[in-house]
Amino acid sequence: MRVFEIRDAFGIDNLKLAERQEAALQPGQTRVRVRATSLNYRDLMTVKHGGARGVRVPLIPLSDGAGEVVEVGPGASRVKPGDRVMGIFMQTWLAGEPTQAHAESALGGAIDGMLAEQVVLHEDGLVHVPDYLSYEEAATLPCAAVTAWQGLMTKGGLQAGDTILVLGTGGVSIFALQFAAMAGAKAIVTSSSDAKLEQARQLGAADCINYKTTPDWEKRVLELTDGVGVDHVVEVGGVGTLEKSLQAVRIGGTVSLIGVLTGSGTMDPMAILRKSIRMQGIYVGSRAMFEAMNRALSLHTVRPVIDRAFPFEESRQALSYMESAAHFGKIVVTL
Repeated sequence: MRVFEIRDAFGIDNLKLAERQEAALQPGQTRVRVRATSLNYRDLMTVKHGGARGVRVPLIPLSDGAGEVVEVGPGASRVKPGDRVMGIFMQTWLAGEPTQAHAESALGGAIDGMLAEQVVLHEDGLVHVPDYLSYEEAATLPCAAVTAWQGLMTKGGLQAGDTILVLGTGGVSIFALQFAAMAGAKAIVTSSSDAKLEQARQLGAADCINYKTTPDWEKRVLELTDGVGVDHVVEVGGVGTLEKSLQAVRIGGTVSLIGVLTGSGTMDPMAILRKSIRMQGIYVGSRAMFEAMNRALSLHTVRPVIDRAFPFEESRQALSYMESAAHFGKIVVTL
């Protein structure tokens, strides 16, 4: 079977198309024919800089994927051949709080991921694809959607009438916007592109702020909330935007830190104390969260937003496109 793997060196151009032998199935394992995968910023960083993060090679990258079960090993009973499934991000995090052991089962980082024609996964690490979704749509869910779901719903307690601030228009941010609309919450969205902000409006954003033309966007957020601030911030920038997010959130509000797109650094934490802000780090979620999210998605027939799909052979081009930050929503690779 064909796979893309990080082998001798890191970097998009060094991602190699290779052949691997099919592995025999152990008890409880399944063989899945991958139909589609999707990209996350974490995948881009793994391919480009995985060595600095301790990634062991050779490694098949990408955490997200959907496909069809073609074979099951002895004792497997949760799925059967023909089932449409998605792999969960951390293969052993089924429920409860995360542990170090769970982190060591993360697809496309700690263990081989989904950028392959076939993968072998334990049946416990799979969830079924909602009937109304295509493989391409399903492939966008395991990381970005579950991350937004945990931050806003499982731990965030988002309620109808709440106001959230969504930074940017990448995968997690757009899912957060969709979940807010689904829950009856008001969303304020930031971007450097007026065209992307118009797309966000069409998805239900109540207010949009171009942070290039409005660099003090946190002040605009306060204006839009009558000086109170938002209930919840979906923070993807990290230190580069966090201080502004702390100014934009209300007293007693919540900031979910789910990304560090602007890099690392230092910041003054005083606002967290002074405003009694709840800061929570969100790193994807468990199988139980994934399944709860799927039930909600199915009830409201929410469809993921796919910016562009690349064929498997153009996986390197797909990563370069993500690097350009030109996308709105998710980037998909199809097989």
